[in-house]
Amino acid sequence: MSKRDYYDVLGVQKGADADDIKKAYRRKAKELHPDRNSDNPNAESQFKEVNEAYDALKDPDKKAAYDRFGHAAFEGGMGGGGPRGGPQGDFASAFSDVFDDLFGDFMGGRAGAGRQRASRGSDLRYNLKVDLEEAYEGVQKTINVPTSVACGSCNGSGAEGGAEPTTCPTCSGMGKVRAQQGFFTVERTCPTCSGMGQIIKNPCNTCGGAGRQEKDRSLSVNIPAGVETGTRIRLAGEGEAGMRGGPTGDLYIFIEVRDHDLFQRDGSDLFCHVPVSMASAALGGDIEVPTIDGGRSRVKVPGGSQSGRQMRLRGKGMPGLRSNTYGDMFIELAVETPVNLTGRQKELLKEFDEIAADNSPESSSFFSRVRSFWDGMKS
Repeated sequence: MSKRDYYDVLGVQKGADADDIKKAYRRKAKELHPDRNSDNPNAESQFKEVNEAYDALKDPDKKAAYDRFGHAAFEGGMGGGGPRGGPQGDFASAFSDVFDDLFGDFMGGRAGAGRQRASRGSDLRYNLKVDLEEAYEGVQKTINVPTSVACGSCNGSGAEGGAEPTTCPTCSGMGKVRAQQGFFTVERTCPTCSGMGQIIKNPCNTCGGAGRQEKDRSLSVNIPAGVETGTRIRLAGEGEAGMRGGPTGDLYIFIEVRDHDLFQRDGSDLFCHVPVSMASAALGGDIEVPTIDGGRSRVKVPGGSQSGRQMRLRGKGMPGLRSNTYGDMFIELAVETPVNLTGRQKELLKEFDEIAADNSPESSSFFSRVRSFWDGMKS
């Protein structure tokens, strides 16, 4: 039985260009793939036929030979009966071809081989510590980042004098080589070019052919007001240089805000622990407290204040990140018990304690509950 014309198999006109042939092949391959035609006993042979036709017409030299001599171009010494070594083709090779052509763009097949020649540089991380005052105001920091930069001697090409790399002769620029193992076709990374698709015959003496060098860089970084621990700042294109002229990665700066001696932070709010004397807490009065902007605020302490009492100063907290809003500052009182009393002070406290039966409501309430508890235990 005579073989069908390859153009008829793919459904294109004779002399169709490479794009039309590829589009037709993809359409036919999807339509006739055996996995999608389990009810069609001829699907596998038709699929092989489509792959054989495409294998001949996608190659400019084979296509020219076929246009001139027809199927005779691949008979005898020119192919052993077909481009794939047999009139029906090899199913494993056919499957490999259709997988490459249909999914190569996504799975790193032949369609993506050109992109392997220049790889993107890695992203870098830099941990930066700032003071709470700097996080409040915003600050500009200069940092030194150890990274890889494009080699100045070869302009990042990896070849001496900036010459262009040459196509790898082993894989013809694909970055991968194939080996037939029984029923399967195994694809491996090319050992000559390590998957790059290109080789450098005369590597740059400065970078050894990598196209980049290790070097410390000094960068000026703007830290916006309102940053907190965990804030991430991205500097596009400030990461590691790409291999052989590939694009540069990014630099990510992770912020850590140091603990402060006076203030504790919770989001945009600040807390300040302020000790007051027993007399001031009992009598009330004004106290002066610091604020994160370096200023001072006067706070009125109500008479009879207890430890833990909080007072709010609105708008005296931290700014929101890239926002015009501010949090609040909370003053938490800590009533301080006097120490190192003089004799006179002890006498006055004893005298006060004798006449202060109704001045400790919390103590009276607590011990009243204690007595009730004990009475309940006895009964």
